[in-house]
Amino acid sequence: MRDNFPMSSSHLAEELNVSRETMDRLKVFEKLLRKWQKTINLVGTRTLNDIWRRHFLDCGQICTLTPLQMKTVVDLGSGAGFPGLVVSIISGCSVTLVEADKRKAAFLREVSRATFSNTIVLAERAEDIKASPADVVTARAVAPITRLLELSEPWVLPGGECYFLKGASVEDELTDAKHFWDIKYELFPSLSSPEGTIVCVKEFNRVC
Repeated sequence: MRDNFPMSSSHLAEELNVSRETMDRLKVFEKLLRKWQKTINLVGTRTLNDIWRRHFLDCGQICTLTPLQMKTVVDLGSGAGFPGLVVSIISGCSVTLVEADKRKAAFLREVSRATFSNTIVLAERAEDIKASPADVVTARAVAPITRLLELSEPWVLPGGECYFLKGASVEDELTDAKHFWDIKYELFPSLSSPEGTIVCVKEFNRVC
């Protein structure tokens, strides 16, 4: 449950049960984010005061839900690397980061190099790329669920799953999505915010 104080990096390590080596890599990510934020608007400035909860816990919690056999991930609209780059650092999986903004893509490449992450950065729009399907597709703050399913369709392998980080409007988004998609999904309360929800889409097909 969220308290009134910013989360520390040590608290994050305990919450997600990550190693010291992994935390060292996440700290490199954090330092580069703060550095680049001065010239590029990567995240909301106010969120920097509670960066370990608002960004690293929010995204890292996906790794507690993903299938054990997960080997490949595609992160749509990666932005500053949330959640895809965090998932790569914590899980060690191969993650494709799709981010059309060239400056943000440059940031993602820099952090990937500095943290020795197993990532590929594609500086294009997801719909303009020939998809290489993966076990898992992730997205945060990109689009409503209806649009996310449309974007994810060519990127997820048969039997794969999608993990979308959503806020208070999740039920409305799901209601709208059901007009266009037959969806099998599961909802998980967020560890980082009482209003947050992780939508795990296990299967989806277009409504005829």
